[in-house]
Amino acid sequence: MRAPEFWTGTEDAWPARALAPLALAWAAAGRVRRALVRPFRAAAKVLCVGNLVAGGAGKTPLVLDLVRRTLRRGHAAHILTRGYGGTLAEPVKVDLARHGVPEVGDEALLLARLAATWVGRDRAKTAKAACADGARVLIMDDGFQNPSLAKDFSILAMDGAVGFGNGRVVPAGPLREPLAQGLARADAVVMFGPDEKNAALRIQALRPELAVLRARIAPGPEAARLKGRPVLAFAGIGRPEKFFATARASGVELRDTLAFPDHHVYSESDLAGIFRRAAELGAVPLTTAKDAVRIPPSARAQVEVLTMTLVWEDEAALEVLLHRFLHSR
Repeated sequence: MRAPEFWTGTEDAWPARALAPLALAWAAAGRVRRALVRPFRAAAKVLCVGNLVAGGAGKTPLVLDLVRRTLRRGHAAHILTRGYGGTLAEPVKVDLARHGVPEVGDEALLLARLAATWVGRDRAKTAKAACADGARVLIMDDGFQNPSLAKDFSILAMDGAVGFGNGRVVPAGPLREPLAQGLARADAVVMFGPDEKNAALRIQALRPELAVLRARIAPGPEAARLKGRPVLAFAGIGRPEKFFATARASGVELRDTLAFPDHHVYSESDLAGIFRRAAELGAVPLTTAKDAVRIPPSARAQVEVLTMTLVWEDEAALEVLLHRFLHSR
């Protein structure tokens, strides 16, 4: 689902005003849930990577980066994810030889290539299972608004081009909860790309002590091999235009783009259309690593994949925060 245009406008837009009562009810429901739920404290340290705005914000690349850094430090890090789009509800450790997108979703398959990854609707039960399997550090992909599992450290991912939208809560705006309320529980913010909406000023006004780190998403090592090649870029992620911009920056000759819904599972018809369009353009199909796991193996060899990497403005500041988390208890 695409975000309504008024989500990125001003808070006085008439659709936002009309939906304000529903937004108040949404925010109140979240407060009641947090007040009633007693969080489970896992034996392992828990780092949550979440966001305040609905839609893609760069959480998955950030999770991958943090997991790599944690593993390099010698900690037994496991990843927790809900398994969006998958059918498995009970906690299960992802097995790349046995599980596919229908069972565990695309993000879990991507994350499991790096570290032990668990999917489950119940965050507390999933954390218990991971700890029983030897996890000493749990890194949550999403779940900031879920109170069932206590967090030792929470990092909010945000897109500098989107900021906090019109500043209103769903459905009147893109916020998952009131801004001040969410920032109060955060330990750091990672902003991707230029701060086009002056979000840092709003954070400064509400939480002046909150660390705001800057990073950008850059093309992975495949970029050198793909440079100059004509491509048809396609993606079914939260903000496909971000991938298209990254592809363009990688040096490929971007001849056309195709955007699909987030977590879209590609059918034979979809792929036939993509390959047909690529042939018309004399281009090679190019997509994201997250999209690639949703493409049947029989067709995957015909598609190039451009991975993403994070480039930090102040990597030392990130390492300080990570050290603080790892020695929090």
